[in-house]
Amino acid sequence: MAYLKLIRYKNLIIIVLLQCLLRYGLLLPVLSHFDVSPALSHLRFGLLVLATVLLAASGYVINNYFDVRIDRINRPDHVVVGREIPRRVVLLLHVILTIAGVITGLFVAYITRKETYALMFILIPGLLWYYSTTLKKQMLVGNLTIALMTALVPFIVVSLEFATLARVHGDTILQTEACSTAWFWTAGFAFFAFISTLMRELIKDIEDLEGDKEAGCHTLPVEMGIDYSRTIVIMLDLATVIALWIILALVPQLRNSHISQAYFFLFLTVPYLWLANKIYRAKTKKDFGTASSLSKFIMLMGILFILVARTFFV
Repeated sequence: MAYLKLIRYKNLIIIVLLQCLLRYGLLLPVLSHFDVSPALSHLRFGLLVLATVLLAASGYVINNYFDVRIDRINRPDHVVVGREIPRRVVLLLHVILTIAGVITGLFVAYITRKETYALMFILIPGLLWYYSTTLKKQMLVGNLTIALMTALVPFIVVSLEFATLARVHGDTILQTEACSTAWFWTAGFAFFAFISTLMRELIKDIEDLEGDKEAGCHTLPVEMGIDYSRTIVIMLDLATVIALWIILALVPQLRNSHISQAYFFLFLTVPYLWLANKIYRAKTKKDFGTASSLSKFIMLMGILFILVARTFFV
């Protein structure tokens, strides 16, 4: 169980769920709707998911390694590095996961003939290390870095498929309605992943204020205070709700779907408003911890909306 905590397996499950639902719940139905046969095999897609999970796990491991001092203050009962798992073993695990992830990613880049993928899989481990040692201690920079990397998770799924299709059909496939439709919906889920992650990171910073201050971090709550940070999160929360309903009003498939309207209201709007209320009334570390868990639930609900979007193309 200690190793599962170390790699933050719940977050890894969400990553796998997002990529699999996006491919099998949305991308493949979109391609089928426009009579385009997918070119990426299940095995190669599985390798992409594996590379993503391995690199994400290595990032969580090294983050836990460098966060021992902070976690001993913020969540002493959850510290496994140096207690249940020796520090040298943690570092070794990080190296193994990183090497395995990079090799798998480079193989994916090779079979798709995309040099940019190779560069990405090489740079990501370095960025995750730099985040753990430096970026996360800077105001908003670390939060935005994690949010952007989370948004990259759905993008890589669609990018890999169309890179493979382009090898088979030529670059003309990239000008088709199938491509534009797939990217349109993917961009929507990527935006949701970005904003949801950013909000949760800010909430966690408020929750972890005591340890972050002791460790010399310059997070938003440390520099600007809890009330200011609380206001930023609530503003992001309400702005996201408004953006969701604007999108629903502008996209015909969403606007004409009673299921989408009900889903937006029950599983996104209500939880978001509940979250705003929780943040507004939060006074203790436990209150912000509850809000953080609620934000993760909202992210899950956003991912599961893929199952509703799928019905537009089948």
